[in-house]
Amino acid sequence: MTETHIPQRYATNPAQIPGMTTQQLRDTYLIPEVFVPGEIRLTYTHHDRVVLGGAVPAGAELRLTGYPEIRSETFLEHRELGIVNVGGQGVVIADGEEHTLVTGACLYLGRGVEDVRFRDGDGGAQFYLFSAPAHTTYPTALVSPGEGTVRELGDQLTSNRRTLNQYIHENGIRSCQIVMGVTELHPGSMWNTMPAHTHDRRTECYLYFDVPEDARVVHLMGEREETRHLLVADRQAVISPSWSLHSGVGSAAYSFVWAMAGENQAFDDMDAAPITDLR
Repeated sequence: MTETHIPQRYATNPAQIPGMTTQQLRDTYLIPEVFVPGEIRLTYTHHDRVVLGGAVPAGAELRLTGYPEIRSETFLEHRELGIVNVGGQGVVIADGEEHTLVTGACLYLGRGVEDVRFRDGDGGAQFYLFSAPAHTTYPTALVSPGEGTVRELGDQLTSNRRTLNQYIHENGIRSCQIVMGVTELHPGSMWNTMPAHTHDRRTECYLYFDVPEDARVVHLMGEREETRHLLVADRQAVISPSWSLHSGVGSAAYSFVWAMAGENQAFDDMDAAPITDLR
């Protein structure tokens, strides 16, 4: 089944953070239920007009349709879409062409693709969806794990040794504005980035996955002088506005999909926030 409406999260500003309770923070920035068997579950955020969510075929075929909130007959009438499979092998059908996604693979669908469907392959597929408005069309492209731009970052001594796979970016799969990839932490590492950083020109969303059931990720957010945190479980997503720093530390190693949309596609366009400056 597919929702007939998309729940909306309205844009916020830094002045709202000091007065928010924990529950208000979670209601505003955390998406606790991304993957629901047999459903396409989406959330619309007014931060850069991003739509994110999950599609879980669970043995059935799911079709991505238009929604009243985006005022379009088809979902990609004036949008583009990045898809990462964080479950078992699955299939995405775009205008009749089948694309098999193994675990960790990324598929880009550009503006104008009319018919998008999701099916299980070997079973257990979970497709993470990240969409942004697009003013032009780029071709459909599929990249498997390890075939994108791979960057080794961090150090075991600082508990942030990680492998970063850049999939959709200015030197990889071309898009109108989406930048997207997957980062895997090495065993014994818990920090997903340090120092934390902001990029005032882009909204970024994190999907945390491969988080053990008895573990959590402490996701830092807010301004340098007014930080807050969210406790995030497996396969939950966080919306990080352009003004908010973002970094996180887990009680065990994990992986995450990072995806951005906004002013530019320069991955390194960020402003570091050293931990010594945080309050």
